[in-house]
Amino acid sequence: MSGTSQVVLYWRPLCTYCMKLRLGLLFTGLRHSRRFTRVNIWKDSEAAAFVRSVADGNETVPTVTVAGRAMVNPSLGELLAAVRESDADARAAGGG
Repeated sequence: MSGTSQVVLYWRPLCTYCMKLRLGLLFTGLRHSRRFTRVNIWKDSEAAAFVRSVADGNETVPTVTVAGRAMVNPSLGELLAAVRESDADARAAGGG
């Protein structure tokens, strides 16, 4: 997982799904990458509005963006597949 995709995890405290996804990320290289950012939607109203905009008006978390592509409540496998695909696209375009 050494590509260039920007990954943003929108989360909130006490969300068990967020904790499960974050725990899964502990065992991947993505967790230690500078391109992985966490945003608490309870502390960032713009982030909460973004999540509502991609989750049918709900604050469903975890919501993750990979290179700008939003995924609502993805599994760890879906997230890692999206990162690999984005990294491959960036390499094919000459970006990494």
